[in-house]
Amino acid sequence: MGTHAIPMKSAAVHPVRVHVRPALIDRNRLTTAFRPILAIPHLLLVGGPIAAFFTWTTNDGDASRSWGASGVLGAVAFVCALIAWFAIVFTAHAPDGLWRLSAFYLRWRVRSSAYTALLRDDYPPFGEAAYPVETDIPVPLEPRDRLTVAFRPILALPHLLLVWLLGIAWGVVSLVAWFAILATGRYPERLYEFSVGALRWTTRVEAYLLLLTDEYPPFTLD
Repeated sequence: MGTHAIPMKSAAVHPVRVHVRPALIDRNRLTTAFRPILAIPHLLLVGGPIAAFFTWTTNDGDASRSWGASGVLGAVAFVCALIAWFAIVFTAHAPDGLWRLSAFYLRWRVRSSAYTALLRDDYPPFGEAAYPVETDIPVPLEPRDRLTVAFRPILALPHLLLVWLLGIAWGVVSLVAWFAILATGRYPERLYEFSVGALRWTTRVEAYLLLLTDEYPPFTLD
């Protein structure tokens, strides 16, 4: 599969970083055409590429109505984050096992999202394995910041609104890219840059909501 280097800045000040090995040319038209179907197993387990935990901001308790379904493992990660929230608020420490499970989920979700959003043609692994999309999630320093954790759902509201709008744009871009790949075998470079940026932004917001980091996400696609 051909690749083309894209000069993209990274949010070096933020610890959660997503690295995508570009794939612009010689794309697989057949798997692209059936991508929504091929991605179903991963969608059921870790959800789709448009990521925002609106279950944090809704009060009806119906996770199926949350924007950007997070899959079965996502529901588990949400419970882990809820337990970790109480642990951090009261002790300033998060259970290591819960943190690792949520980080495992998010790394898997990023790989699945990249595949579903047509950023790669390689089928993602089920769980941890080598893949041309990698996510750095360093273990946060302890003691954790109790104050920002206590108000985490409120602090994240500006990002949730912007990620919702970003997700709409990302969906349109992915649809245009789908037609472009089917017609030409190429993913337009500028659209690719935007899609990778959207993946990075949403991943940082999810990591913040899952209490994987206390660093506030930057408002940037870089």
